[in-house]
Amino acid sequence: MKSQAGDYLILDKATGAYRENPEQVVRDDVEKHYWLHVGRTILKDWRLYLMLVPTILVFLFWRYLPMYELLGSFKVDDAVKPVSEQLFKGFSNFKGLLVGTGTYSGLSSDFWRALRNTFLLSFYGLCFGFPMPIILALFFNEIRSDIVRSTYQVFTYLPKFMSTVVMTSLVTMLIKQGSAASNTPPGIISQALANLGLISQDVAQKGLLNNPQFFRAIYQISGIWETAGYDSIVFFAAIIAISPTSYEAAQIDGANKWAQMRYVVLPSILSTIVIMLITRIGNMLSIGYEKVLLLSEGRIATYQTAEVVSTFAWRIKSNQNGLASAAEMMNNVIGMLLVIGANTIARKASNVSLY
Repeated sequence: MKSQAGDYLILDKATGAYRENPEQVVRDDVEKHYWLHVGRTILKDWRLYLMLVPTILVFLFWRYLPMYELLGSFKVDDAVKPVSEQLFKGFSNFKGLLVGTGTYSGLSSDFWRALRNTFLLSFYGLCFGFPMPIILALFFNEIRSDIVRSTYQVFTYLPKFMSTVVMTSLVTMLIKQGSAASNTPPGIISQALANLGLISQDVAQKGLLNNPQFFRAIYQISGIWETAGYDSIVFFAAIIAISPTSYEAAQIDGANKWAQMRYVVLPSILSTIVIMLITRIGNMLSIGYEKVLLLSEGRIATYQTAEVVSTFAWRIKSNQNGLASAAEMMNNVIGMLLVIGANTIARKASNVSLY
């Protein structure tokens, strides 16, 4: 369509002349001096932007620059030469992990076992670990005494501030194996489970961590104990932001505490739950190797249920650096696809998403 002067100008009926639209003048001025406006804003709030510098440096040096090493997944393994000087190998490392041709047959089976264990540990953590912070936040909201609630919250937050070494050492002591030679009894929790008849005395004496079938339960329970209280902060903050008039309206309608929790609290924090769920799904396969290694250290029999992708990559990194990089890259790609899928489903189902 051919543009006309009336599309951009306003006719002054008194003089019969055209003049520029005032709104268009403002828009043109804003576009013309856009970067000047941005510079003034930065200078005005320079203290806030200065505080962003450490975060930017952390992401630059510990998140973006290490991505260069992912090129090692496509190159010949050479522990001496840097990645930039190695020869391009194509997708041989990925093919070796997935298919297990030639010398990769043993490593391929170990990789699939590690991937399966990673997914199972993450899935169990999503099923049992994700609801616990929400339940804790709902309970904290029902405590009327601020002193009592603060005390309970502090006690639930404390495990998060313990180092992984201290936490795993404590867990190991509670379920340690006994020794008939030195007349050393098993751990307190192992004895309690044996006395309740949940496990046999022989299993308690040998130690729960030495039995592969108990590793996943130990990992999940210790993870819930460590992170549930700290993760409940986000949900509790969303709950206390609910307007009191919503509770008053529900009480007028005759809703008791459970009804208020179901029809007022949960719908009000649904967007927070969805966003945190998407984030949790994105981190499903990002299980660090520290806790797994510390809990399974020296226990070869436990590897069949304990070894995850990160520990598999750590174990073969000294001899097969390219395969280790390929394993970690595949793990991260799957995690990215999970985030995209979860975000798409959440956006279509509840109109709440990360992007």
